[in-house]
Amino acid sequence: MAASKVKRGYLTEYLKGLWDENPVFRQLLGMCPTLAVTTSTINGLSMGLATTFVLVCSSTIVSLIRKLIPDQVRIASFIVVIATFVTMADLFLKGIFPDISKALGPFVPLIVVNCIILGRAEVFASKNDPAKSFVDALGMGSGFVVALTVLGTIREIFGTGSLFGLVNFEPWVIMILPGGAFITLGLLIGLLNYLKEKTGQQQAAPACLPVDSQAEVN
Repeated sequence: MAASKVKRGYLTEYLKGLWDENPVFRQLLGMCPTLAVTTSTINGLSMGLATTFVLVCSSTIVSLIRKLIPDQVRIASFIVVIATFVTMADLFLKGIFPDISKALGPFVPLIVVNCIILGRAEVFASKNDPAKSFVDALGMGSGFVVALTVLGTIREIFGTGSLFGLVNFEPWVIMILPGGAFITLGLLIGLLNYLKEKTGQQQAAPACLPVDSQAEVN
């Protein structure tokens, strides 16, 4: 019974990053790389995975050493931990995937100042055990990957008229420009807010009984 509750708790921690607290669509965090690198699916996916790697590793380490770090230097300590994993991710991309590293440009090193990572370290990892911090970071990272991949796919299809060479039509050049990023992100956020509102209304509807029904119950 206790094990089942623990599993449900971890599942809840993970899923919140995908929907209720999605860092891009719900919290509007990490907007700089979200808008800048999502000109293609592969760029969005790569940036999301690199950020997730840093987020998961740094949150776990911060949680492990949280009781050893004095309050006066906790932010500086978090940044040192984050910068270590950012350097690892940057060197890995440069060595194994140089084309992707070149396409992402300075936005991989700038992961060190991504507000998603520092925010989860301060708000969650520094106050919870390593297991919860790992699951929380993995959920938030997964939400970030999904958001950037979806955004990159839409912009690639409409901006270049193709996706991995499978779709071909007249492209909308604006979609690979900064304006296209803002338009696409705004439409996606609006759509998700609409779906969330409709879902909430459907869940609340059964609790609302007509006046006659309430009288019969009484």
